Amino acid sequence: METQTYNYKVVRQFAIMTVVWGIVGMLVGVIIAAQLFLPALNLADIGPWFHFGRLRPLHTNAVIFAFGGCGLFATSYYVVQRTCNVRLFGGKWLPAFTFWGWQLVIVLAVFTLPLGYTQGKEYAELEWPIDILIALVWVAYAIVFFGTIATRKIKHIYVANWFYGAFILAVALLHIVNSLAIPAGAMKSYSLYSGAIDAMVQWWYGHNAVGFFLTAAFLGMMYYFVPKQAGRPVYSYRLSVVHFWALIFTYMWAGPHHLHYTALPDWTQSLGMVLSLILFAPSWGGMINGIMTLSGAWHKLRTDPILKFLVVSLSFYGMSTFEGPMMSIKTVNALSHYTDWTVGHVHSGALGWVGFVTIGAIYYLIPRLFGQKEMYSTKLIEAHFWIATIGVVLYIASMWISGVMQGLMWGALNDDGTLTYSFVESVKRSMPFYMIRFTGGLLYLSGMVIMAYNVYRTVIGGKPVDAEIPAVSQAQHH
Repeated sequence: METQTYNYKVVRQFAIMTVVWGIVGMLVGVIIAAQLFLPALNLADIGPWFHFGRLRPLHTNAVIFAFGGCGLFATSYYVVQRTCNVRLFGGKWLPAFTFWGWQLVIVLAVFTLPLGYTQGKEYAELEWPIDILIALVWVAYAIVFFGTIATRKIKHIYVANWFYGAFILAVALLHIVNSLAIPAGAMKSYSLYSGAIDAMVQWWYGHNAVGFFLTAAFLGMMYYFVPKQAGRPVYSYRLSVVHFWALIFTYMWAGPHHLHYTALPDWTQSLGMVLSLILFAPSWGGMINGIMTLSGAWHKLRTDPILKFLVVSLSFYGMSTFEGPMMSIKTVNALSHYTDWTVGHVHSGALGWVGFVTIGAIYYLIPRLFGQKEMYSTKLIEAHFWIATIGVVLYIASMWISGVMQGLMWGALNDDGTLTYSFVESVKRSMPFYMIRFTGGLLYLSGMVIMAYNVYRTVIGGKPVDAEIPAVSQAQHH
């Protein structure tokens, strides 16, 4: 009887591209951060291709769907095989199609967004032909993932797979409904929805891109890699199941909080606010579950920088999921709306939670995928951790201060009811904070470059391996 192995090839491909696209996406982010205080960097003399308005969607798409997406493909494919005790469903070709199809989507985004082909919907800018390709790749992804679960040798479906599964289904629904459009040319289309309805559908999509792509999916990552790296079982399995159902039920309806004080009906705004506040409970339940998994293993934090990444990511998750519901309260939103505070909030989640948990998971995976005991250099991981942490703190603190200041300046009135400050005055006051934000982003990017070197040295020092699938009886499996 021949021994069967897991399909690690596609995991390796996605893991390497996570690091590559991380550097690309964050480099674009650093460039547009610099453009805000050095407008000459827009290179207007050359043409419109490097303008902030063209590069900003490239940055968001690259970090969310290229860096984050590749990280999720890599970890979900690894986790679902290991926890189901079977090779990935779909033979060689279907997992390979998801890899090459996803890379094609990313490359098309890199070319079309700077050229100005956009639907003008945040996080859903890509035009209709690319949207169709995304849908095809996503359906293939769902077949591979759920096919693996359907053919599993282990009766129990581990909680990480519940989160990954919810993310795959929800993102398919969100992408297809929000992207419904009438083509008006090879790279031009008009949304099927009109006015305020289009805005509501867009932010139902936009916030759930945060809720399912950037939260539920990465919680799947957290529920596998934190216990693994800590060498401890999940603190409370019951809490993880409650966390799952409460989170996916509530997140779906929080989107209208992006549209306070707009043309959206008032009751919809209020409903979005109430459900955002309820969302605080399952979010913190999950964070506490992750952090408490370290009970009995806290001493490992002194010597294990990978665990530092994973645990600090949970702290940022807790912080962002406290801040989000708070900013959804209408009176708070009156101050924060349209200011840099929102940018700070997004990045405490993106850099601190999503970035750190992904980096920790990739550091865990790379040695195992290339037959090494550990990464080439633990000291470099340690350096990466501290550089990135300082970068995140500089970034979000500068944006919080800048944002609150902007909100207060825009709302300040003279005795006769006229505005105390012109808009340009608030921009002028924000400049020092844009420089601090740029510095924070540059530090975070530098950490990714250190990671790339460390990964490169680990990869060339080893060789690609595929672990054998153990023959496990049901009784043996915990």
